[in-house]
Amino acid sequence: MAFSIINEARRCLNCKNPSCTKGCPISTPIPDVIRTFLEGDIDKAGAMLFENNPLSMICSLICNQEKQCEGHCVLARKGSPVIFSNIENYISDAYFDKIDFGSIEKKGVKVGVIGGGPAGITIAILLARKGYDITIFESREKIGGVLRYGIPEFRLPKQNIERYKNMMLSLGIRIRPNTSIGITITVDDLFRDGYRAIFIGTGVWRPKTLGIKGESLGNVHFAINYLTNPDVYMLGDSLNVIGAGNSAMDVARTALRHGCRKVTVFARSEHIAASVSEVEYAKIDGVKFVTGVEPLEITDEGVIFVQVERGEDGSRHRVAGTEKLYPAASTIIAVSQGPRDRIVSSTTGIDVTDRGLLVTNTYGKTTRDGIFAAGDVVLGARTVVEAVNYSKQVAEAMDEYLCSLKKQEV
Repeated sequence: MAFSIINEARRCLNCKNPSCTKGCPISTPIPDVIRTFLEGDIDKAGAMLFENNPLSMICSLICNQEKQCEGHCVLARKGSPVIFSNIENYISDAYFDKIDFGSIEKKGVKVGVIGGGPAGITIAILLARKGYDITIFESREKIGGVLRYGIPEFRLPKQNIERYKNMMLSLGIRIRPNTSIGITITVDDLFRDGYRAIFIGTGVWRPKTLGIKGESLGNVHFAINYLTNPDVYMLGDSLNVIGAGNSAMDVARTALRHGCRKVTVFARSEHIAASVSEVEYAKIDGVKFVTGVEPLEITDEGVIFVQVERGEDGSRHRVAGTEKLYPAASTIIAVSQGPRDRIVSSTTGIDVTDRGLLVTNTYGKTTRDGIFAAGDVVLGARTVVEAVNYSKQVAEAMDEYLCSLKKQEV
């Protein structure tokens, strides 16, 4: 493994104007990291990755590199790009347990973090390193959010999340599991109890529906619910998956690993939205694909689809007379998700968009003083690395806000 990683790193051209860095949502200094690694200082290379992206070890496993760093590598124009994801994971994994934050001077200022997903973990680590007393309020029994409950084990081993939990505990971060803010405890309660700022990073956990007949049947489920705990679902020997993004690929591949013999993914477009590599893995696993169809109705026997075709103006329309039942024991709908509203409904002064997402300025400040937000609850369902990048900006804004409060009190 190490030998192949070294050889792959040696393929990097060390471009003066690296396209790979431009293609990375968090601007990872890829040539610098690779050069440092090849010079024999893996710890320094690991520190560079961690300081730029606290979730580097995780992003290296789940990022859509073919559209980001690797897709922008100049070597990809005529051949194979440098597979930086493997290099990044090797370095980040080797360095992670060596991280030493040194002595941190405590400020004696409490900050509440609602949601222990990618955004919440990032905010908690960054602000704890600045000396703030952080408490994470996690609605589920374990932290991780979409990392734990939305990405299968075969793509992201959950032991990695446990390593982050242990890191946070070593930083003095407190974690309150099974605590849903907005039900028993409210945001106002947090301010009452001395929290000077609050971060909301609750993600998007409400499945979006198709609005067609049959969605309430007993053999119909939603992707985000299924991926949370596949073991409790009895899908039978065949499954139809409606939707063709990365979540749909996760559902399809997970179902095959849990006993389904036939899994078919259906897409309205001729283009599959999921990353090329995820589609290829799904096909290797045995997933079948049907494109250019739209669901009309879900039945106990399967899903009735109709063919759609693109007009000259780019719009799609149904082709009359092409209705067809695709039999399956179960159906899973994987067409994205939106935010729940329990925090907004129990808190005054927080504005939301027509999609239910939190309204913030460029630096994550919501319409209520002292409350910040980032991640999917602001941007909608996006990538983990985008959530981390935005959360870095928000952490700086929260620090500035808290410092200004202290000056006002002096």
